[in-house]
Amino acid sequence: MDSKAYDYGVHYKPSSVSNKALTLDQLKQSNISYVRVQVLDYTNTVRCRILSVPYFLAMLDSTRPGMGISKAVLGAVFHTLAEGFSSSGEYLCVPDLSSLRICPYSPKHAAVMAWLQEKTPYPSADNKLTVDVQLCPRAILQRIVRRANASGVSFLVGFESEFILLKSTRPVEAVQEHYPMDTKALLAGSIEEKLLEEISDGIQASGIELQLYHAEAAPGQFEVVTGPLTPLEAADALVHTREIILHTAAKHGLRATFAPRINTSAPGSSAHVHISVHSQRAIKTAEALSSPESSFLASLLTNLPAVTALTMPIPVSYQRMVDGIWSGGTYVSWGTENREAPIRLTNATSPSSRNFEIRCVDATANPYIALAGILGLGLDGIEKGVELTMQDCPGPVPAANMTEEGRRALGITTRMPLSWEESRSKFKMNKLLTESILGPEFTETYLVVNQCLAESLNAGGEDDEANLRRLVEFY
Repeated sequence: MDSKAYDYGVHYKPSSVSNKALTLDQLKQSNISYVRVQVLDYTNTVRCRILSVPYFLAMLDSTRPGMGISKAVLGAVFHTLAEGFSSSGEYLCVPDLSSLRICPYSPKHAAVMAWLQEKTPYPSADNKLTVDVQLCPRAILQRIVRRANASGVSFLVGFESEFILLKSTRPVEAVQEHYPMDTKALLAGSIEEKLLEEISDGIQASGIELQLYHAEAAPGQFEVVTGPLTPLEAADALVHTREIILHTAAKHGLRATFAPRINTSAPGSSAHVHISVHSQRAIKTAEALSSPESSFLASLLTNLPAVTALTMPIPVSYQRMVDGIWSGGTYVSWGTENREAPIRLTNATSPSSRNFEIRCVDATANPYIALAGILGLGLDGIEKGVELTMQDCPGPVPAANMTEEGRRALGITTRMPLSWEESRSKFKMNKLLTESILGPEFTETYLVVNQCLAESLNAGGEDDEANLRRLVEFY
């Protein structure tokens, strides 16, 4: 087969993608007056401090650039602290200049993501001094990327951002009714058309590749798709993209919510992750998945029920993942261009654009943590050469509509978690994920914060309207 004849789609390679961050020289020469130094916590909330540019530059010139930030930043949930967190202790918050970008919604501002480090070095396991923080979300992902690179493997990651525009949160009310990709959702001169264009302009002005945007299926729902980057850069860009969406909507008097599902009569909002696997030891062809791609998929499928605790971290997440609404369904499976499978293989016969779309992800997940889990599991499969035994389920009959015998013939034998409680249980039992990939310290802390988050989101008790309002105002 002539691979070139099947090589459709835009071609991306790790060596060709570019992270177009703002340089320090550009910052100095700009009209920017303030820099938002940001950390993303375990509830996927952006925590920031806003520094004047002169002070920011002075900090960068110091012996060890950074500023103090309470260790409670990772355990703050609404107005409470999760168990184990207190008012004592500080991390050093260290800006990563590779993530510096303008804030188009606030022209005098720029934003930068930061590492968390210990202020005082301590002996590591090999008795060398270190300042590493095992709980830092960005550092957790960075460890996986470095391990992959040492094995001759690299990944590209792209995100889809779905959100709903609300004209009110009290009561919760979307801006309009529309159909998927309906041009009437973006009528010329309408607030929706102006807003989506402003969001898209802002994303591109920030140096992030915009691929497309369109109306989605739920009332007031839209989607923005950005181009692939290496994992850490992709997560940084996603945080910035969501900030652009949120703040630009606010400028127009609207609320953008990334909540997983706010209306059971309409589809929910996802944060689909597209991942391409690249190896120095394997050439991709049109005929079949390469060995690294196959092993990546096999390991991820085996451990998929456990990783949902990271990718769908709140109880409402499981109202979105149901059968029949193109959300990925409830059976552990994969399928070529199958949107009723939690892992969709897209552009299957195009070696240069082939990727896996992970559909069981929503925007309540911290992208650094979610990617660390997904890529860590896939990488473990590549390193061990895990064999893919589950067969492709391309449709047209989704797994949920097959007979038990039909599913078994394809190797589809496991259900996805149907609840938050089940997902946490699967996560706790998966030693590969909790101990080898993420580590016991992170696992214990994450579960405690995640429990506190779920309880806080349900603070309204039996009052569904109050809980929904709390959800859309937090996410």
